[in-house]
Amino acid sequence: METSAARKTNVPEFSTAYYLLEGLKETGIDYLFCNFGTDHAPIIDEMAHRKKLGEPMPNVVRCPHENTAAHMAAGYALVTGRGQGVLVHVDVGTANTANGMHNIFRSRLPVLLMAGKAPYTVNNELVGSRDTYVHFIQEPFDQASLVRPYLKWEWTLPSGVVVKEALRRAASIMQSEPRGPVYLMMQRETLTQTWSADDIRSYSGEAYAATSRGGGDPKLAEAIADKLLTAEHPILITGYAGRHAHSARAIDALAQFAGIAVYEAHATNNISHNSPCFVGFSAEKAVPKTDAGLLVDVDVPWFPNKVQARPDSFWAHIDIDTLKPGSPMWSFPGNIRMQGDSGRILEQVLEALKAKATPKFKDAVAARMARIKAMRDERHAQRAKLAADKGRPGAINPHYVTAELAKLLDDEDMIFNEGITNAAAVFLQMPRPVPNTLIVAGGGGLGWSSGMALGAKLAAPDRLMVQISGDGGFYFGNPTSAFAIAQQYKLPYLSIVLDNTGWNAVKQSTLRVYPEGEAKTANSFESELAPNVHFSKVGEAFGAYAEELTDPEEVPAALTRCIQEVRGGRAALLHVRVTKL
Repeated sequence: METSAARKTNVPEFSTAYYLLEGLKETGIDYLFCNFGTDHAPIIDEMAHRKKLGEPMPNVVRCPHENTAAHMAAGYALVTGRGQGVLVHVDVGTANTANGMHNIFRSRLPVLLMAGKAPYTVNNELVGSRDTYVHFIQEPFDQASLVRPYLKWEWTLPSGVVVKEALRRAASIMQSEPRGPVYLMMQRETLTQTWSADDIRSYSGEAYAATSRGGGDPKLAEAIADKLLTAEHPILITGYAGRHAHSARAIDALAQFAGIAVYEAHATNNISHNSPCFVGFSAEKAVPKTDAGLLVDVDVPWFPNKVQARPDSFWAHIDIDTLKPGSPMWSFPGNIRMQGDSGRILEQVLEALKAKATPKFKDAVAARMARIKAMRDERHAQRAKLAADKGRPGAINPHYVTAELAKLLDDEDMIFNEGITNAAAVFLQMPRPVPNTLIVAGGGGLGWSSGMALGAKLAAPDRLMVQISGDGGFYFGNPTSAFAIAQQYKLPYLSIVLDNTGWNAVKQSTLRVYPEGEAKTANSFESELAPNVHFSKVGEAFGAYAEELTDPEEVPAALTRCIQEVRGGRAALLHVRVTKL
């Protein structure tokens, strides 16, 4: 409903909260992932009001924990490319989203975080004044500081008269590349203000669009092509180009034409793992001999403490975010840096390379493709060898579990890999033929995989969503919140807990810094967690199908039962006792 066009009157008719809900819908917010509090009374009342009037507003998903809400919005944005809203309670709710905002910011996903603020009047001067204890203690001097490091934009709504303008501004910024989260705060008195319909302007997406990135300087693309034309050991390392289908296609096309080995560094899978040029997830062995390298939409291509590039090597960095201003220190090479749409830029490079390709170049490409095939064959043999070891009762081999799981998935099914120290088994044993179906969060905040799986399921209900986490990550993910949402909103997903009874990452980190230290001598790494937990009971408490798996011989059948339940409309949890840390 276009309220401003429907009526012309100077009489205050509706509250700021009414126009907030209308404006959210106008800016493309279909879902609000909410954890309500006292600050939301005006919004809740107007939700009922708009329903009564039959007027559109975003769908509400009530989330028992804010970490789930934030990551659900992230999962939805991952699948659709469209940012959604997260509504939380003043400073405490904002604090509970900080982990999610960190992951969302580092993953370059659009999310609109909104929170109330404590009322500023105390003597009933305005509608919405303070009326309870928490209103006096939930007012920090700088509420936004709780999430500011992970924001592209923040504002406190000063008046309801600009509520739609503020929402359009927030949407334009969060959807502009590099995409990311924004934050809007609203005090209760502001939400209760009333305005006439013709006071509140609407701002269309066509007139106030997000910025888009195009291609790059053709001369720079040609310079990159010249380097590839004479390269003997070219590689390409990418991290999140697969978010855009055309970028995934461009990487594969350029790689196959030029004989370039493609590595994925940490995040979303970027090309089909069936591509003849895909060789794995670590370029550590390749970097020292690389003479021409492409860094494409990637944050951490390698670990400099382990590997150094050749002094005479050439590197082109093609990215929507080439200088990484969100990171105080970022020092990876780039003889040429091209900021823009990586897919379009790579298409430009390929066009230039095709125009210059010589028979000598094509012969060199054929030789490189033969070497790449040998690398792929070696990788496949390693995968099969590791998966052949089933482990033993109570210590099932994660490689075996994930290899069996891979046999049961469709190409479009999505895996949210929070296996941490077992993540490598997931990557190796579950090659995905479709880009953007094997997901790792760009940030380091644990507890993201369940929420993102739920949000992705909401966006793509016909696809199977699989969360894989360790026992440590399972705790962080607020599983009671996740399974409650799965039940209430009929969003079945499969949760697999690879339980090694501890924080193996903590142990391994200590050993990397002190390989012969006191902790190793004493075998004391402060990393053990409760050993006799029955995680399956968490799922059962919310109506999910659940099994605890200890016998390797039961792996195929247990996985089949769980997937059948999920495809039938019921969430499932499989607690797998794997090799101990």
